Parts: sequence; structure tokens; C-alpha cells
Amino acid sequence: MKKIVIVNASPRTQWNTATLLKKAGAGAESQGAEIVYFDLYKAQFTGCISCFGCKLSPNLGRCIKKDGLTPILEEIRTADGLILGTPNYFGDVSSGFRAFYERLVFQYLSYKTSPRSYNERKIPVLFIMTSNASDSYYPSLGYDETLQKYGSTLDAFIGKTKFFISGNTLQVKNYDRFDWTLFDVNEKIRRHEEDFPKEEEKAFILGKDIVSNPW
Repeated sequence: MKKIVIVNASPRTQWNTATLLKKAGAGAESQGAEIVYFDLYKAQFTGCISCFGCKLSPNLGRCIKKDGLTPILEEIRTADGLILGTPNYFGDVSSGFRAFYERLVFQYLSYKTSPRSYNERKIPVLFIMTSNASDSYYPSLGYDETLQKYGSTLDAFIGKTKFFISGNTLQVKNYDRFDWTLFDVNEKIRRHEEDFPKEEEKAFILGKDIVSNPW
């Protein structure tokens, strides 16, 4: 049985990012995969502390810091696919995702001409990003370049990465509580009710593909 690890790097465990991740997980389960799901913000951890323990024997390629991220990194080490999700905060990933990303990738960086990476077991990666901004604005805002940088690094050290962006998302259930004049609230509600379910279906299909037709 294949194992797919899912990491929700949103502090919200029941909203847009989590919804799409769980749909992707359901798609993977439909193909017989075992799902191991983590809400990252429930764990206590830090980013990389630059101890370089992962560059010394007998821990080459393995983060030696012990905290709430340790079991997540260990599950990924034996996974057959990885599904990541983060909201877009200020044109980038969440702070939790960034700390996790440092620990995930840096352990494999060898600082040698050969091998460049200690990870000899590449797996497909699905990277889901949700954002208040529409995905159509990503090129003009430079967000697509940011994602490409993450993708290039993940390609090199974890495995080939595919992106799925869900933009113009519904931020809160009740906009009446806030005096936010920047948004077309009715359009956001319409999109959440009519378009977001289609994105859930797409996430489900991508979850199926990471098991049955991995990239």
C-alpha cells in the first residue's frame, strides 16, 4: 500500500487550505493509499537552527533536532507522495510552512559536488496554495516567481512538484463583522458556493493521480 503524507501549513484547520488538502487525500484514498495527515500549527517546532548535524555521520541527510516536526519528517522519509498546503501570506507561504520547508530540504543538501543531495528516494509533490488574491494576478504580483523558486528546490531535493492555486477565496464566514470595503463580498460568496466545489473536485483528481499516475 502506498503512503501519502499531507501537511496543512495553515493555522486554520477547517478552512480553504484544509478543505482542498482533505479532498486530495480522499482522492488518494480512493486509489488504495494510506493517508497520514498533519496540521502543522498543532506541532511545536522551529525552523532550521543551522547546527549542521545533518551533514555529519551517522546522521547524513537526517535532521537531528528533536521537536514536534520530527515525526512529520520521518513520515515523509518513507512516503510515496507528499501533499503540501499553505495560504498565501504577503505573497509568500505561511511562516509555519517556511520553517517546515527549511527543515525538510536543508537536511538533504550535502554541500558536496557529488552527491548534491542525500535524498536518493524522490517522491511526487503536490503543492496547494490558497489566497485572497485571484490566481490571475499571480504573474503581475510576482507570486508565480515565488512559487517557481519553491518548486525548483522541491524538484531538486524532494521530488517533481505540481502546483494547484485556489485564488479569490472566501476569508471568513461572516463579512458583516468586518468593515472591509476592498472586496466584492457577494462575488466572493458566489465563487465559494459555485466555483470552489469545482476546485475541490480538481484536488480530488490530483490526489488520485499522485497515487495512480504519479508525475
